[in-house]
Amino acid sequence: MSLHEDAVLVLKGYAPEGPSEDLESTHGDQAELRQAYLDHLERHDDGMWKACGAGHLTASALVIDPERGKVLLTLHRKLRMWLQMGGHCEEQDATLEAAALREATEESGIAGLTLLSGGPVRLDRHPIPSPCNWHLDVQYAALAPAGAAERISEESLELRWFGYEDVPGVADTSVVRLLEATRSRL
Repeated sequence: MSLHEDAVLVLKGYAPEGPSEDLESTHGDQAELRQAYLDHLERHDDGMWKACGAGHLTASALVIDPERGKVLLTLHRKLRMWLQMGGHCEEQDATLEAAALREATEESGIAGLTLLSGGPVRLDRHPIPSPCNWHLDVQYAALAPAGAAERISEESLELRWFGYEDVPGVADTSVVRLLEATRSRL
C-alpha cells in the first residue's frame, strides 16, 4: 500500500469526537477538513509531497508527558513560533503514523515515543508561502517514555516542556486545540 492510499484510509476512518463547534479549526470544522483532505488526495496523485503546488499533507505529533502534565514544544527555526513536532512526509514513510512518529522522534531527540492509540487527534490546514500554498496537517499525539530527555535538532531554535496551563500563553490556537483534543483522549 502506498502512503497516498494509507492517508485515504486514515482520513476515511477519522471521526472527530465531540460536538463540531468544539473542534472547529481556523479554516473549518473537522468534518469539513476531513472531506477537503480527501478531495485533495483524489485530485492530486502527488498530494502527499512537498512538490505538489496545490498543497500537501504533513504529519505532526504533540509530544506529551501525562504523568507530569507537560508537553514538549519546539521553537520553530523558520516560523519563530512554539509548535508541535512535525513536517513533510518522506519516501521511506510507509504510513502517516510512521511519518508523524519519525518527525516527533527526529525533532525531539526522544527515543521510545509511542503514538496515542486511536489514530489522528486533529486536522489543521494552514497557508504557507508559495510555491506550496497549503499544509494539510494530520495531527497525532506521542507519549514520552518515563525519564525522557529531549535533544534539540537543527530545525529548532529551542525545545521546552510546558505545563498544560502554560500552552495558551506561548502557542497559537492550533496547538492549544491539539492539546485539548489530546487531553480528552487520555
